[in-house]
Amino acid sequence: MTHSDNDAADIAWLRNLAAEGAQTPYRGGSVMISAGLIYGSASLLQWAALAGLVSRDLTGNGLQWLVATALFLVTLPILIWRMKGQGGTRTTANRVVSTIWGCVGWSIFVLFACMMIRDTRLGGGVDIAGLWLVPSIIMVFYALGWAVTASLYGNGRLWWLSIGSFVAAAALAALTGDPGLYLGYAAALFLLMALPGYLLVRAANRG
Repeated sequence: MTHSDNDAADIAWLRNLAAEGAQTPYRGGSVMISAGLIYGSASLLQWAALAGLVSRDLTGNGLQWLVATALFLVTLPILIWRMKGQGGTRTTANRVVSTIWGCVGWSIFVLFACMMIRDTRLGGGVDIAGLWLVPSIIMVFYALGWAVTASLYGNGRLWWLSIGSFVAAAALAALTGDPGLYLGYAAALFLLMALPGYLLVRAANRG
């Protein structure tokens, strides 16, 4: 097989993948709803504590983020089990997008782990300055996830979620040092993760 034949085969495969994605909705929206609501609520609590609306004891040492992660990890297997029980066609596009979002989630988890290892290694306590940038970094990961999802499913509206995530990342960075950062982060999680997840669930149910 020549190089041209390989290129033609690759193009044909990508076209089939795009067509397949356009015909079959993504079924992982429930995971997005869970992540958006759980971490968005944790961010609201962080904002309320920094703004003096609730006791800071509720968020001491980032406790609410640990609780949110534990809750999400408990919820995730249940959601995956329910999705498998729904049956339906599991297309290549669905598998690829599920893998991408799984990598996004694990990348965020590893990022936090690396920050904790660094702080422990340096022995200087938690790097507060670095923590302010975490919401922006997470939104960049989300932008990547939405871009791949939009491309595979041939859905132009999903590109706006990718663009919105990039914009949110920059806007959140501009709020560094301001408690309003966590209010904005909560809004971004609700609007760019939980809400789209709900709409994807509706589309999958109609499909």
